[in-house]
Amino acid sequence: MNPPNQVALDTSILVGLVDSRDIWHPVAVTLRDALKGAQAQMVYFDCVISETINVLARRGKERKRSSEFTELLTHVVSQAPEDSIIWISTETKRFYPEIIGLVRDSMGVLNFNDILVALGCRELGIECIATFDSDFDSVAWLKRLSSPNDIIVNVINK
Repeated sequence: MNPPNQVALDTSILVGLVDSRDIWHPVAVTLRDALKGAQAQMVYFDCVISETINVLARRGKERKRSSEFTELLTHVVSQAPEDSIIWISTETKRFYPEIIGLVRDSMGVLNFNDILVALGCRELGIECIATFDSDFDSVAWLKRLSSPNDIIVNVINK
């Protein structure tokens, strides 16, 4: 059984936390601070870390800010140290048929990685995901946290 108050962090939150130029940075910091205040355990999945690194690298290249990538990568590693990562990508083969079915059912609204994260949460008994991605609202077994009020309702007053 998992400890209470575990919250998975999605890529949109992690990118917002580590990139001060990201549109979501102020809200992501406020959300992280509210999670800490609620004594929630933030969960980082390996596929979210890899997607975050890929997003930061792609943005750096597209926005001619590649020189900032090393510092951003350092922030990712600091935010989610290796020993805090839950390795769910090893389950991709087992989840593959269900992932494909759910991607198909959502008509691609939920992408492969989102569904892998959602299934990882279900498998581990994690009920909440911190994300700005409203596509997760369609996942029956997850409560989406995108504001401090969501944390009060779904984590503190649970």
